[in-house]
Amino acid sequence: MTADAVPEVDLHTFAAAHAAGAVVLDVRTVEEYQSGHVPGATLIPLDQLAARQDEIPGAAPLYVICAAGGRSLTAAAALNQAGYRAVSVASGTNGWREQGWSLVSGSSPH
Repeated sequence: MTADAVPEVDLHTFAAAHAAGAVVLDVRTVEEYQSGHVPGATLIPLDQLAARQDEIPGAAPLYVICAAGGRSLTAAAALNQAGYRAVSVASGTNGWREQGWSLVSGSSPH
């Protein structure tokens, strides 16, 4: 599957899904996550996805987010190939922050 074929949603679509309880996978680095992430997002850095498959939430769809949308497209493509129903969040956490929506800092998802 190419990145072009990966489902992607805009921030407002994602925000509505998030408000309804969507499951979010953050694929940024630990440092990026700790400095601010979407509430409830589970962290599995992109370079650890294959090694930590047993920790990937099984939700469908699984919303994948990074800083701006590039890593989430890569992760969503790999996850879809592995049988998940993953959707990349365009504009990522940076876009979420720019909208003025709340972020959580630290190691906990909440």
